[in-house]
Amino acid sequence: MAELLKNVYNEQFFERFTAALQQLLPQFNKSNFLAQIYDAKWEDLELKQRMRHISTTLHTHLTGNYEKKLDSLLQLIPLLKENGFKSESFEFMLLPDFVQVYGLDDYKISVQAMEEITQFTSCEFAVRPFLLQYEEAMLQQMLKWSKHKHPMVRRLATEGCRPRLPWAMGVPSLKENPLPILPILEKLKTDGSESVRRSVANNLNDISKDHPATVIELVRAWKGQSKEIDALVKHASRTLLKQGNSVVMELFGFGSIEHIEIKDFQVLTPTIQIGDSVAFSFKLSNTSEKSAKLRLEYGIYYQKANGTLSRKVFKISEKVYAENSTTTIHRKQHFKVITTRKLHLGLHRVALIVNGQELEVLDFELVS
Repeated sequence: MAELLKNVYNEQFFERFTAALQQLLPQFNKSNFLAQIYDAKWEDLELKQRMRHISTTLHTHLTGNYEKKLDSLLQLIPLLKENGFKSESFEFMLLPDFVQVYGLDDYKISVQAMEEITQFTSCEFAVRPFLLQYEEAMLQQMLKWSKHKHPMVRRLATEGCRPRLPWAMGVPSLKENPLPILPILEKLKTDGSESVRRSVANNLNDISKDHPATVIELVRAWKGQSKEIDALVKHASRTLLKQGNSVVMELFGFGSIEHIEIKDFQVLTPTIQIGDSVAFSFKLSNTSEKSAKLRLEYGIYYQKANGTLSRKVFKISEKVYAENSTTTIHRKQHFKVITTRKLHLGLHRVALIVNGQELEVLDFELVS
């Protein structure tokens, strides 16, 4: 079984972390700090709760006002690196969490600190309450960050203003009207860092869920400028492609399926238990005298608590199928318990999707 993410905060972590704190602050009381960390609730805390618990405990062990404590944390970063912690270590998002909790009323020094901290660990979550309280100023700041020399600062410019950033508090105004974000994305679409360009794509994908026409317009405008931008707009369009949006399908060369046939579709495991896999197979035939570029997917209709079914789409391939060809395809979908989806017993379905069009559906049963 995979190790829980929250267990990154383990004995080894705290040994190295407190060593850096003692280097910076000779008066730092390691034993008292660890006693506060490992309180009666520690074992039950999840990842972000542990992160918050560490940042608030740290606050009680630093001296001075907010600005002085923040300065201590900035001085701590090079010592953390000396103690073996690498940049972009997500466990140190506890540092921007400190800014989020204690610095919202000190806009200027908090924003300056986030610019520095994000070069070590991302401030994408911490920036959200600042967007809510100082939206116009923060969007201008993010536009400035989009021109910064450090790629992680540029990434913060686009990741931090995503309308649907996972695990983060929402910014309703940007979800309703994403237009203020677009100058930032425009600036960063040709960025030399792949992680920055991928963040632009993720931001656009967020926007596409509420404003598909806005993203389609940008895809049309940007597509064909370079292979890097083509990869960006393709990734940005993944939700629209999964939804079978016909305009986007055509933009990426997935056309008519008039000469495509599905044959011998069968579910090989009509009854499964949690932990098993549903297995299915089929034959795909291109009866045309011309090759066909196809996006081939399958959808699993999961049983919901209220008895309805909800479809989730998974990609099989994007490829060119030769003229007058038949291809046999086998696939499995594992039914394991995950935190983002609760499994319910009963009827489920698997569907075959070609260029966004659902063609055939078969049932299977999840039993105890």
